[in-house]
Amino acid sequence: MEIREYIKQNLPRIIDEWASLIRIPSISAEADHHDDMIRCANRWCELLKAAGADRAEAMPSDGNPIVYGEKLIDPKLPTILVYSHYDVMPVAPLELWKSDPFEPSVRDGRLYARGADDDKGQAMIQVKAFEYINRMNELRCNVKFIFEGEEEIGSPSLESFCKKHKDLLKCDTILVSDTSMIGKDTPSLTTGLRGLAYWEIEVTGPNRDLHSGHFGGAVMNPINALCKILSQVVDDHGRITIPGFYDKVLPVPEAEREMIRQIPFNLGNYKKAIDVDDVAGEEGYSTLERNSCRPSFDICGIWGGHTGEGSKTVLPSKAYAKVSCRLVANQDHHEISEAFAKYIPTLAPKGVRVKVTPMHGGQGYVCPIDWAPYRAAEQGFTEGFGKKPLAARRGGSIPIISTFEQVLGVKTVLMGFGLESNAIHSPNENMDLEVFENGIVSVVGFYHHI
Repeated sequence: MEIREYIKQNLPRIIDEWASLIRIPSISAEADHHDDMIRCANRWCELLKAAGADRAEAMPSDGNPIVYGEKLIDPKLPTILVYSHYDVMPVAPLELWKSDPFEPSVRDGRLYARGADDDKGQAMIQVKAFEYINRMNELRCNVKFIFEGEEEIGSPSLESFCKKHKDLLKCDTILVSDTSMIGKDTPSLTTGLRGLAYWEIEVTGPNRDLHSGHFGGAVMNPINALCKILSQVVDDHGRITIPGFYDKVLPVPEAEREMIRQIPFNLGNYKKAIDVDDVAGEEGYSTLERNSCRPSFDICGIWGGHTGEGSKTVLPSKAYAKVSCRLVANQDHHEISEAFAKYIPTLAPKGVRVKVTPMHGGQGYVCPIDWAPYRAAEQGFTEGFGKKPLAARRGGSIPIISTFEQVLGVKTVLMGFGLESNAIHSPNENMDLEVFENGIVSVVGFYHHI
């Protein structure tokens, strides 16, 4: 039976199974949902077994249980490890939802609910593709599944689980559906994610807040000093000035830059959408390159002194900022964090003391577009959506992808089917049912070509 006919005949059952997961409010950020996390993990085990897995169990971790499943047909064949997560974001503000976030509602060709896309919908795409390949006796590789319950809170337990169960998770390729496409009519494969480094800066001047009339002009103001420091981190050409910052930055291959140029993008509409009169960034790169495959520095928050209602003529004792760098593949966030912490105090004027506190970070990731599993995904997308997908790097970060590479020594194919209109993390999250079907066809194609 051809895959689209299989989906047509089984779609009511597939949606019922999808809905059974969505009705479980598996919100990892809220302690009251601890029992729901266990219920959702167990429900995934049931569905994996029904789809053809020979083994599926909810295994303990340092936090919420991790679902592990497998279908091993021959140790000599390659092994695919499918990653997903079963936890979802909180639903507030509830009043903005047009229907109950945990009672799926189908309207206008979309299924609306929390987790409809992120990531129960995308995980269901993977499981149903596996189900079809298995039932049609077309499986030509071993398949393992790992579904975690803490992705939305930073995956704090997954790295230790992977290290502890490294042999169990041994594989040749990792397949992830937790990313997005450029558009419904512009399919794309995510080929890169940026890494992250984050710090808090504290600048201290006098031992107490001072009267700005009595001391202004005679004592260094910590807020003035902080502004002066931060203004020097990026030069007039958009380059970050941290010593050694670009030493490991790899150039983007010309073939990939050409793919980026093919992405539908209107700079005028982009500026209009965010109400700015111009864009900015590193010289020599387009906007789409700047926000995806080049590093960046941003001040995420800055405060100090009097910020309340009315006026208060104060020269503050302290000033603070939270800042971050988005990093690219091959940059080590630990090295960058250390270099930043050493560099910032050297920019400080006399009269203040500077403390830099690293907060968190993660590595970037790049998937080579000449890699056989990427090519298999590319062929799968072509079959599912009727056109070859573009290669597109993304500006965000998924630290666990680089963790997989470091711990398991395996690259990942990011085969995601989300759309911006799916409103993940927001009220009225949804999944386009046509994209859902095309996604299943695409993953089936991946298995055929891998």
